[in-house]
Amino acid sequence: MEDVVEKVPVPRRFANYHPSVWGDHFLAYASQHKEKFFEGEGELQRLTEEVRKMLTETPDEFPGKLDMIDSIQRLGVSYHFESEIEASLQKIFDAYHELNHKDGNDLYTIALRFRLLRQKGFHASCDVFNKFKNPEGDFKETLANDMRGMLSLYEAANFGVHGEKVLDEALKFTSDNLESLVPNLSNFLAAQVVQALKLPIQKTLTRLGARQYISLYQQHESHDKLLLKFAKLDFNKLQKLHQKELGGLTKWWKGLDVATNLPFARDRLVECYFWIWGVYFEPKYCFAREVLTKVISIISIIDDIYDVYATLDELIIFTDAIERWHNNELDRLPSYMRHCYRALLDVYKEFEEKLAKEGKSDRVNYSKLEMKKLVKGYLQEAIWFHNGYIPKVEEYMKVALVTGAYMMLATTSMVGMGDSLTTQTFDWVTNEPLIVRAASVICRLMDDMAGHEFEQERGHVATAVECYVNEYGVTKQEAFDEFNKQVANAWKDINGECLNSNAVPMAVLERVMNLAKVINLLYKDEDQYTHSATKLKDLITAVLIDPIPI
Repeated sequence: MEDVVEKVPVPRRFANYHPSVWGDHFLAYASQHKEKFFEGEGELQRLTEEVRKMLTETPDEFPGKLDMIDSIQRLGVSYHFESEIEASLQKIFDAYHELNHKDGNDLYTIALRFRLLRQKGFHASCDVFNKFKNPEGDFKETLANDMRGMLSLYEAANFGVHGEKVLDEALKFTSDNLESLVPNLSNFLAAQVVQALKLPIQKTLTRLGARQYISLYQQHESHDKLLLKFAKLDFNKLQKLHQKELGGLTKWWKGLDVATNLPFARDRLVECYFWIWGVYFEPKYCFAREVLTKVISIISIIDDIYDVYATLDELIIFTDAIERWHNNELDRLPSYMRHCYRALLDVYKEFEEKLAKEGKSDRVNYSKLEMKKLVKGYLQEAIWFHNGYIPKVEEYMKVALVTGAYMMLATTSMVGMGDSLTTQTFDWVTNEPLIVRAASVICRLMDDMAGHEFEQERGHVATAVECYVNEYGVTKQEAFDEFNKQVANAWKDINGECLNSNAVPMAVLERVMNLAKVINLLYKDEDQYTHSATKLKDLITAVLIDPIPI
């Protein structure tokens, strides 16, 4: 039965999104034979054990141990040695003050030790940096002559939390000096500095960072050839795994035929996979990637239904249908909505059936609950747009932190994780803990700053930018300045929540932190998700298509 609403011409908005830039490119990977999957498996296993031996036999107090751990992490292979690295860092943390005293004024080593500990949740004290200040309380200008030390301090300062004035000062001091010194550096060092200033380690996706660091690392005259080869082989092996996953997902997406059935929506399956690949790349999270990629892909369509195409009356019915969550609701919906609604229900049913075999199907209910919250938020924004209403910033953010979808994605990221996550952990994430709220603030404000002009041109609910300018009578740049401060504070919240948190497993906190890293990458200067044919296409090609030459 076709709805009357579809027989009568209805004025609708179109965003004129560009079509998929990938087409069926990844379909070929879906049928890849397992026996031809990765020819270097034997050598990779041998190198894994050699690196493990090298890691465990190097004394923890040996200065080179820090560089070894740092290289292993930055080359993207630390997931093989989590327990060994954890044990070493615990010993280093236990001897933290003694080791820093022994290192005297070695800024590079002291800052590296601090960063490695903070990265893994050890609450290392930042007081160690006070000795690098002059009697006036400023960092010594002579430090600018120590380029390795400056870069190490810059990376360390990005792990600061609220109230750590010395790290705030260190970040400004190093940023200003490094930027001014770039023209005078060698090509190798300049490339490192430019990359760090653009995207510090704290905000870098592990696997993307590894792809970039492998190129830098092999230029370093003292690089470890064994470790470099291991990193390259490991990267290429996982790339094949990710290609096969993306091939299967492309097959599923092709079955939905978004371009035909929902032509107004963004066709971004590959970009969605890249987004989730940034949240977890490890082989053990294969099912989790499938879950979250399918969910975020459908959310992207739903977002465009609310933002771009549907009438308000249709949205009221659609929101109610999702609240009821039943196949019986299909007949109430316009045909274009039926395609999306059916896909939504089918995906969740598939996950429930798979997880039921492990006795974990109750996890899916938490994701459903967040999905219902999400579409209610979308509806509220649609009502604001329909009424031409510009809310106050506080009123807007209350809804917009939900519609940014990061609260929903944070919860759903846990659904497919094989880890023995408890009901308490799912209760924790759905109660909007500080780290999830902080990631949501970063998502919402960076999204609004990057995309508000394009959205306003086609007709869109007021973003945080319009709300702030309207409420406070300031310029757009002043609004941006305020939002950038809030984003910086949100990163401090994330850093703080990752230090010695016993409430939930570190693996859960890392998922939320990685969500923030992805949004920082995709929305730093522009909306690379919506406009994915340029920079994002190059990134995806580098990590999901082109292998690294051995």
